[in-house]
Amino acid sequence: MREEIERRRTFAIISHPDAGKTTLTEKFLLFGGQIQVAGAVKSNKIKKTATSDWMEIEKQRGISVSTSVMEFDYTPEGKDIEYKVNILDTPGHQDFAEDTFRTLTAVDSAIIVVDGAKGVETQTRKLMTVCRMRKTPVIIFINKMDREGRDPFDLLDELEQELEIKVRPLSWPINQGAKFKGVYNIYEKKLDLFTPDKQRVTEKVEVNIDSDELDKRVGSSDAEKLREDLELVDGVYPEFDVESYRSAEVAPVFFGSALNNFGVQELLNCFVEIAPSPRPTKAEEREVQPDEQKFTGFIFKITANIDPNHRSCIAFCKVCSGKFQRNVPYLHVRQGKTMRFTSPTQFMAQRKSTIDEAWPGDIVGLPDSGGVFKIGDTLTAGEQLHFRGLPSFSPELFKYIENDDPMKSKQLQKGIDQLMDEGVAQLFVNQFNGRKIIGTVGQLQFEVIQYRLENEYNAKCRWEPVHLYKACWISSDDEQELENFKKRKYQYMAKDKEGRDVFLADSGYVLQMAQQDFEHIQFHFTSEF
Repeated sequence: MREEIERRRTFAIISHPDAGKTTLTEKFLLFGGQIQVAGAVKSNKIKKTATSDWMEIEKQRGISVSTSVMEFDYTPEGKDIEYKVNILDTPGHQDFAEDTFRTLTAVDSAIIVVDGAKGVETQTRKLMTVCRMRKTPVIIFINKMDREGRDPFDLLDELEQELEIKVRPLSWPINQGAKFKGVYNIYEKKLDLFTPDKQRVTEKVEVNIDSDELDKRVGSSDAEKLREDLELVDGVYPEFDVESYRSAEVAPVFFGSALNNFGVQELLNCFVEIAPSPRPTKAEEREVQPDEQKFTGFIFKITANIDPNHRSCIAFCKVCSGKFQRNVPYLHVRQGKTMRFTSPTQFMAQRKSTIDEAWPGDIVGLPDSGGVFKIGDTLTAGEQLHFRGLPSFSPELFKYIENDDPMKSKQLQKGIDQLMDEGVAQLFVNQFNGRKIIGTVGQLQFEVIQYRLENEYNAKCRWEPVHLYKACWISSDDEQELENFKKRKYQYMAKDKEGRDVFLADSGYVLQMAQQDFEHIQFHFTSEF
């Protein structure tokens, strides 16, 4: 069992939109032998889209709107250990940040992709804050070196300031943009020369850094600059130490071009060697070690309609300890029921295959017919455990959702139910007039909901404006005061999907006054209280 856990690497790829996450994921799969030719995310000539963007809307817009899970086996050259790599490719668009935050609870490390020309952007900062809170180790990949960008030393300084973490380069670029010649791999002390090839894996050349051959290969001025840069790097940055990376104090940095498949294999080889294998998971009751005999796991994501022909939902379960087995009864803690799973699956984006067992660090897809699971549910071999840390945030944008085709009200209801279970958005039912309000974190989600209702559930909806400032969950030990509050604010009271009381404040002032007038009521801005 120890050996199975040791060879697992579960990580998320995170960044600002358009820095190149999905392209990097594609290239990893290429090295894992999963796809022969990698698909570019943007290209009108070739109608081949990226493997990990499988929803219709993702293919049309060239963006990722939901986290996709992929796994492959990988053996680095000259090594005899076969690693099992689980990648979670997350959406970068801030409207889907919640999906990404939840994904970070299910991984042991992360790779942050930074655009070489733009440097650190807002979304990257936010995601790094989550990694810091959870002490998740990160590796940084500086992408798009084949375009004109900034000086590598300036970029490294910016990373240290903006992401508040020490860095240590493990590869170094030779020039950039049109003159980009390749990278020198500091970790393995090898030189990789650049030949642009977006589709297939290119050859490597080994060159001694002090020899004349280097001058022949890259030209004497570039060779001289490389030698100077490397001396400076060794002078400025401390020796690389694996422990300081695993304890999230230092972030190793790699340079390359994901689109041209360059510098990606160096990243992967170093990653599988130094990244942590599955780590202990905190539950409310105790800390769960990965090598315990009994199975435990939690649901961190639910996706509706992976297969449009079947309308099925799939719940993604991260295995925390023990061995998960097919057809063995496990306890669904929240419902107190025992369940068996006849067809648990593992994924290669949309292609999935049934499995018989899974080990800590693996992500298993469990078929979910009719709302069995919610995000954050725990499964165990019988022990009462609760894994925490998957809140729903208070939404910032609100609209009334109305049925646009009276003949299809059943389909609309089913569609809304399934999409809300996925955690795409939140549903509130106004107690005063019974109208349904959808709350989201970003504008793009309204479009995605409308598009998916029509294309996956054959139901039409239209949005109507509603003026609201914040939705907050309320609770109180004082029953009488809670009743008075609901009576006084009955026009603004709603129930969420779980039937909990939600106060819909229409301005910051109203919320402030309510907090002053009713001292014994607590107002919560995340659903975990």
